[in-house]
Amino acid sequence: MAEPGQPEDVDATQRLKELVLGKPRELRDPRIFHSIALVAFLAWVGLGADGLSSSAYGPEEGYKALYEEGATYLAVALALATAITVFIISWSYSRIIEAFPGGGGGYVVPFKLLGPTAGALSGSALLIDYVLTIAISIASGVDAIFSYLPADYLTWKVPLAIMVVGLLLVLNLRGVKESVTILAPIFLLFLVTHAIVIVAGIVIHAGDVSAVASTTAEGYRTGYRELGLMGMLLIFMRAYSMGGGTYTGIEAVANGMGIMREPKVQTAKRTMVYMSISLAITAAGILICYLLTDARPTPGRTMNAVLVDSVVGGWTFAGIPFGQGLAPITLFSEAALLFVAAQAGFIAGPRVMAAMAVDSWLPHRYAALSDRLTSHNGIQLMAVAAVVVMWATGGHVSALIVLYSINVFLTFSLSNVAMCVRAVRSRKTIGNWRKELSIHVVASVLCISILLVTIYEKFGSGGWVTLLITGVCLGICLAIKRHYAQVKFRLRRLEVALADLPKSEKPAPEIDPLAPTAILFVGAYGGLGVHSLLSIFRFFPGYFKNVIFVSIGVIDSGNFKGTEEIEALQASTDRTVARYSELAKNLGVAAKGASAVGIDAVDEAERISEALALEYPRHMFFGGKLVFNRERWYERLLHNETAFAIQRRLQWKGHPMTVLPVRVLE
Repeated sequence: MAEPGQPEDVDATQRLKELVLGKPRELRDPRIFHSIALVAFLAWVGLGADGLSSSAYGPEEGYKALYEEGATYLAVALALATAITVFIISWSYSRIIEAFPGGGGGYVVPFKLLGPTAGALSGSALLIDYVLTIAISIASGVDAIFSYLPADYLTWKVPLAIMVVGLLLVLNLRGVKESVTILAPIFLLFLVTHAIVIVAGIVIHAGDVSAVASTTAEGYRTGYRELGLMGMLLIFMRAYSMGGGTYTGIEAVANGMGIMREPKVQTAKRTMVYMSISLAITAAGILICYLLTDARPTPGRTMNAVLVDSVVGGWTFAGIPFGQGLAPITLFSEAALLFVAAQAGFIAGPRVMAAMAVDSWLPHRYAALSDRLTSHNGIQLMAVAAVVVMWATGGHVSALIVLYSINVFLTFSLSNVAMCVRAVRSRKTIGNWRKELSIHVVASVLCISILLVTIYEKFGSGGWVTLLITGVCLGICLAIKRHYAQVKFRLRRLEVALADLPKSEKPAPEIDPLAPTAILFVGAYGGLGVHSLLSIFRFFPGYFKNVIFVSIGVIDSGNFKGTEEIEALQASTDRTVARYSELAKNLGVAAKGASAVGIDAVDEAERISEALALEYPRHMFFGGKLVFNRERWYERLLHNETAFAIQRRLQWKGHPMTVLPVRVLE
């Protein structure tokens, strides 16, 4: 049954929500930060899967580029370069983890070291990158599944991909650790099956190594004679850049520091080691196996499907063709891992979004947490954006990977250039600053080279779309930042105008609970709250004898870092209501404050209002709302409707509430 005064459908909706997403978490439980954090292994599953799964499409794109040019003899060099690049980028990001243990990676590093605009650019690229992480991982996973299904089923490819997005959306709304734990067995199955394929592919064709080596050497000689060294280098660089998708996901660990188990830095660095070793071995091993098995692109099938069939498809034991079962299991595990890899977009993407919202690059609501302590607004937006991208591209991996690689390496480049700047600036305080500088210089050169070649090669094939979308996203961030700055400046002018209020000559009386009482909801101390208080006196002169100030400290992604931060938020909220109470007393009015902290201002306001309504029976609630001269749609998006939401809740309970307008002057 619903509670008295609450409709049955609200109670049923709450039960359904708890069934799907789980029960709310207790914010003040000191174990909560430990229970939702990930140890290195689970972090490897949740974030490292993004990097490891890229072996399903990154090496394939690079090898296809060589195959198209008839230069597969360069596959060994490509495999070696791929492994070295993985280790260099991973090493550079391990240094970033040490320098910025608070996380934020690709957004915070450029923001702090290169300036706000560079940070906004990198953050914009990163957000698009994580949307594409979801889209390309799921699209590639579906491709792996359809490699073993009849061609007639291809019409169901995009609908199936959208269904997977919906499933992952629900898992992530439940909470990070739960979603990762459920998917861990899939991760392990991928490792085992692909290790079998790579090792078997090399061992079975060990006898062919000399012949392949001879063919490769002859290919080098022919290529040098016909193309020259520069021509061969251009072909190699094109394949190297087309395989740039292999390195995507490496930055996810630095961006997801918030979910690491303490000690965070050690956990994150260990996760980075797991990721780099597994990715380097898998990607390089797959490229070598392509060469040894003479794998060729086949319509309707992924290169990995061709490779797996070639290596294990014909295996039999006691007359039983178990290889025909192992091959699809291997590909389905690859598909499943790619679905796990989409987790990086759902885990790290909303955290980057929340960090940017705290800095006012995005609407502040994207820093909010749900009762499951997830960035629910960000998770939902990432899911919707991924579905739109997948639908627009038809789920074609070749189209998605172009969009993907450009933004990934834009972020890589900005982050490593920023770390170069840090090493030079801090050379007097960093002991091995030359070593750190050299690491990031090498990483910067690699990343910028791949970025430029990819843009050059694929600009007309979709690369321009990525640059356009990233530019539009950056423009939106700059416009949002400018709007918030303007509103803040106007409110500060209002504060100055109200700073010299005359003090009452008589001391403020004591609170009389039976006297008419105004209960005013306030945020941080400033012009909005002060103006609302004065409006009460203006609209109801001499009527209210008491004023109760209520402030709700909202726990968002910016301050959800431990019990100490929550306690600090509570103390700050207490100081806010004390300051307002002092102001009212100076005006000769009896006043006191009440405060609470929580993840939702409306829920907490409703809870605290019930108690205040009983204590002060002759009450009326008030709240302030910024009002613009010609309110535009984006102003409603950027400035929440908290006062009206509280008003609806309280009026349903039978309590009167008035929303007071506070004009924001042009």
